[in-house]
Amino acid sequence: MKLLLAIIQPTKLSAVRDALEHIGVERMTACDAQGYGRQRGQLANYRGIEYKVNMLRKICLEIWVNDDFVEPTIETILQVARSGTAGNIGDGKIFVLPTEEAFAGELRGPGAV
Repeated sequence: MKLLLAIIQPTKLSAVRDALEHIGVERMTACDAQGYGRQRGQLANYRGIEYKVNMLRKICLEIWVNDDFVEPTIETILQVARSGTAGNIGDGKIFVLPTEEAFAGELRGPGAV
């Protein structure tokens, strides 16, 4: 089993979720994230005053898949989350991490009420 961390643009969340559901991916968590890479932030205006936003809003998807689903999942995210045909800086990143064990069900310890 692998854990895929996919950092994507917030506007792509619905499309990525629908595409992953279509290929049978059922284990996913979405979290708000802020960060920057080569973009180094961007300029914004508020009431006529220009200021620099250093941390850009992103969505971090945590997706658990069996080993045989890793490549189809990555390909689906790449196809749907890209802007344009070749993609652009700021579209996101995908990280693949090994997962040795996963526990499902209720997370109550001994003596919990």
